[in-house]
Amino acid sequence: MAVTVFKDASYNLAGLLSRIKHGEIALPDIQRPFVWSNSRVRDLFDSMYKGFPVGYLLLWSTGADGGAKQIGTDTKQAAPALLIVDGQQRLTSLYAVITGTPVVRKDYTESKIRVAFRPTDQTFEVTDAAVENDPEFIPDISEVFEGSFLTFVNRYLEKLGTYRGVELSNEEKDRLVENIDRLKDLQNYPFQAIELDRTVDEEHVAEVFVRINSEGVKLNNADFILTLMSVFWENGRRELEAFSRAAKLPSNGGASPFNHFIEPAPDQLLRAAVGLAFRRGRLQYVYSILRGKDLETGEFSPEQRDSQFEKLQEAQTATLELTNWHEYLRCLQQAGFRSSRMVSSETALMYVYILWLVGRHDFGIEIKNLRDVIARWWFMAHTTGRYTGSSETQIEADLNRIRALSDGDSEGFCRLLDRIVQDTFTRDYWEITLPNRLDTSSPKSPPLSAYWAALNILDAEMLFSDLKVSTMLDPLVTPVKDMERHHLFPRAHLEREGITDRAKVNAIANMAFVDWSDNLAISDRAPVEYWATMTENMPKDQLKHQERWHALPVGWEQLEYEEFCDKRRKQIGEVVREGFQRLWNSDVVNVVETNTVHDLIADGESNVLEFKASARWSHGTDKKGKSEQIIAKSISGFMNSEGGILIIGVTDDGEVSGIESDYETLSKASRDGFELFLTQLVGDKITGPSASLCRISFQDIEGSDVCRVDVAASAKPVFTCPLNSKEHTDFWVRQGNRTDQFHGTDLTEYVDEHWG
Repeated sequence: MAVTVFKDASYNLAGLLSRIKHGEIALPDIQRPFVWSNSRVRDLFDSMYKGFPVGYLLLWSTGADGGAKQIGTDTKQAAPALLIVDGQQRLTSLYAVITGTPVVRKDYTESKIRVAFRPTDQTFEVTDAAVENDPEFIPDISEVFEGSFLTFVNRYLEKLGTYRGVELSNEEKDRLVENIDRLKDLQNYPFQAIELDRTVDEEHVAEVFVRINSEGVKLNNADFILTLMSVFWENGRRELEAFSRAAKLPSNGGASPFNHFIEPAPDQLLRAAVGLAFRRGRLQYVYSILRGKDLETGEFSPEQRDSQFEKLQEAQTATLELTNWHEYLRCLQQAGFRSSRMVSSETALMYVYILWLVGRHDFGIEIKNLRDVIARWWFMAHTTGRYTGSSETQIEADLNRIRALSDGDSEGFCRLLDRIVQDTFTRDYWEITLPNRLDTSSPKSPPLSAYWAALNILDAEMLFSDLKVSTMLDPLVTPVKDMERHHLFPRAHLEREGITDRAKVNAIANMAFVDWSDNLAISDRAPVEYWATMTENMPKDQLKHQERWHALPVGWEQLEYEEFCDKRRKQIGEVVREGFQRLWNSDVVNVVETNTVHDLIADGESNVLEFKASARWSHGTDKKGKSEQIIAKSISGFMNSEGGILIIGVTDDGEVSGIESDYETLSKASRDGFELFLTQLVGDKITGPSASLCRISFQDIEGSDVCRVDVAASAKPVFTCPLNSKEHTDFWVRQGNRTDQFHGTDLTEYVDEHWG
């Protein structure tokens, strides 16, 4: 017989509202933005009045023992025994209307939901000015549920009779009283509930929720933790919401979390606090930890729960401290970023904040040093899309690396982050991957933001102007028409040349910052026509600088459009590289090139580094073929993401195995023979000119040959052949420490987002 983890329960509305009012059942949504429209609330009452079913409630035992108190409250408020998982909006509506309790709107203003009822025809309406002034209506049905029912009814009948100018008949009075009494009787409306046992984990609750929820809303781990905070630490959740609310509007006076980069949501701030408190990127286990569950025994402990909440409380205080918040945002400014216009990933922004908090509070790094390190890390993480895709997996891996450091090892922390930045920004990244990633028209492309950031760092001027790009990108000073992204090859000119494809016309490589008045002067003239005119009065040194900053190839105005775009993408990559070198304040290229295979093995696998023991033999067997397929998968995964390094001859755990056994299978048993085999494998198994994206080298480590393959990102999606097939149908992407296969909608969405 199957074991059930739930039980059926029946409540009437009055009982539910009473238990909510006394804190026995948690209704956390009463204090957070209410998403239902007033008309939907009206329809809910209409359905109940007509006796229609309005759905199940899903409740979950919180694990709070009788008498358990909330954490961090002066009044020691009781922690509720049950939590509403499904039905929060319905019960919030009913509770708010019947008790007259205001709800919080999306803009964080408070207002009451007023529903009116016309007893004559049993009609419900949302109360407005017309309804308010119509004596036929009861303008606010909350009056029916409070005070003396008889007094209220007599007052309504008297007011209605006065309005009509005639005495109401006894028959009509009886009918009206019956209809109003039926409205009041809604407090006896029955609700069926499913109560889940306290032993059920959040994944099963989420599954139950999706299966019984007709709207198909999906809960995530952040939802569960925020809801759990409503049970055991309501003040903590309110702190997150207050910070989020304050970050939306400039302060009239005093310190404020307001900024031009992000309006953080409570769940985003929660992730930062959790990352600092528990060094966890995945929220999957944090929920269980906060419930006081021992992950080994499965037992719950109130003491453990309180201890973990205290740890979260301390971390949240640091996360919401305004000095910390603004010092972190200065790191983005130092990296050349100016506003949300340049930020394509809020997830990355909040994850990098975790690293800032850990560096500052756990490792005690001085503000200035930390600002330098985090500015470089942010530039790398945002430009390469480090925290897109499987973002939780990647931040978990980064925190795991930090966890391996000794407490207080501030130098080790800085070295670790800088080393990962170096490993990511390889020569191939600058020369191949970045130019390929610039082959898009997306205005939210991370490489485009990196280019703008580099212009800011280099203190570059706008084209044809003395005005600084950094000043004009500042959200505090940029008027609407002061700066334009100008088409270097104007649209009308390209149309005359037969180029009308919108993506090609609006390519990043065709856009440059110019002053509004200069853009008008250029109009739709061909580059060869306007270039000489626009530059004839510019000093030669200034023109030379602007040509470099704006990545204009020599004689660019005379080039064919496709050739111009190709050359300019490469030169934009050089400008980005120069900007990052200035940010690093050293020659990054030389630093990167010192990263030997031995150094990389010490770093361990990551989103840009993978180890494989063999390219020919299936590890631990005498069979060929499967390993070749895995090599093709790994290389194509890097090509479809941000590039990376594949090291062959090293096991997953970093042990050097060498590739001598692979040599024995080749007609030319040498490094040259292996390189030829690998080049042919990539050419046969992966679509496009993939072999040109791979740079193969060898190194002797501990007396064994190891092969290093530097893989650049592809400008277009690449596909591989499945095992024993010649059809290129498989699509792989490197995410975190894994290479994942994408299908269907996931594939098309990734292609649209990644290549624009």
